[in-house]
Amino acid sequence: MTVHLDSPGKLDFACYVRPGDTVIWGQACAEPVALTSRLLERRADIGRFRCFLGLPAAGTVQVEHGDRVSFVSYCGAGGNRALWQSGALDILPSPYSALPALFASRRFPIDVVLLLVPPPDEDGRYCLGLAEEYLPPAIDAARVVIAEVSENVPWVHGSRLLDETEIDVIVHTVTEPAAAGRKRPGAAERRIAELVAGLVEDGSTLQCGIGALPETILRALAGHRDLGVHSGLVTDAVADLMQAGVVTNARKTVDRHVSVGGMLMGSKRLFSFAHRNPAVRLRPTAYTHDPRVLGTQRKFVAINSALEVDLTGQVNAEIAAGNYVGAVGGALDFVRGAHASPGGKAIVALPSESGGHSRIVGELRGPVSTPRSEVDFVVTEHGVADLRGLGLAGRREAMLAVAAPGHRAALTASDVRRTA
Repeated sequence: MTVHLDSPGKLDFACYVRPGDTVIWGQACAEPVALTSRLLERRADIGRFRCFLGLPAAGTVQVEHGDRVSFVSYCGAGGNRALWQSGALDILPSPYSALPALFASRRFPIDVVLLLVPPPDEDGRYCLGLAEEYLPPAIDAARVVIAEVSENVPWVHGSRLLDETEIDVIVHTVTEPAAAGRKRPGAAERRIAELVAGLVEDGSTLQCGIGALPETILRALAGHRDLGVHSGLVTDAVADLMQAGVVTNARKTVDRHVSVGGMLMGSKRLFSFAHRNPAVRLRPTAYTHDPRVLGTQRKFVAINSALEVDLTGQVNAEIAAGNYVGAVGGALDFVRGAHASPGGKAIVALPSESGGHSRIVGELRGPVSTPRSEVDFVVTEHGVADLRGLGLAGRREAMLAVAAPGHRAALTASDVRRTA
């Protein structure tokens, strides 16, 4: 029988979370903040346990929580960076698309799932709120499911609905979903966006990564026609393009007239737009990152950023200055989907420098997150390096042309054969 509580303060987590358990919750805006705050507040009641973290948005998890909780994540973004630097966070260097299978097989065991969902529909079923992505296999594999139900969470169409019998505890709140922060783009980001927009043809289906630059790129597409969206996330910029009639999804081969994503990540404006909107649909990671689905889309364009790219086109999206700040993520899944798509393109976009250091490098200072064999275009504010069909010498020349001018001499002195 499902237990109903009218306050998170009445939830005794020690009755549901056992020492050694792994707890997971929706990432970013889908975090059930009332539940996660209560869990961490009462961590001493449980004994040592583990939490799997995604992208943070609410700032709930702090370094001091590492006294009783072990944290693991697929990414080092946002507040996860402080956890990593303190030694409280372990990194699971897994492709994003591999997470569902890890959870389903219990090779990475999930014991307790925390959800943030809206009230049920007229048939008593609950949607998953702001995220599906890797939550369905976690729900199916878990021993306990606890849902925070708030009327302020939008009902978003998806592929998974839960009966009340699938939820062990329902906690009623008036939680407002956490909003994702937004940075104002600089001149370099705006120029990169213009150049990337020039590579995107009308009728293309887009995937865009996470961060200020991909969002700026989307906004630069306001003059395009009949774009589609099939991505890991749907953002404010996607909603704006849909309202403006730029994103119509009319030319998509699959999911025509529908923008597809794994989660919503943005502001209250996005949440209101997506509420019961049949043109927005959330799907699990097994679908959003499926190479068969991606390759079926005509003119599928994968747009992702990076921390650095070397002169042969190898991409590091994980480590900067010795800190794990990125992720293996899903970029490679989408890049390979673009290669399989008729007319597809794989684009890596990044500013040419940061803090006076070149982000076009002779040798990567981190792991290879995307092999050079998979990258079509590298775009900086200094131009577009089209790497298709180029040998190592040609790639070196093309990459030098998009590096910051002040760093080109030093890069010219580097030996591309060291990364051959």
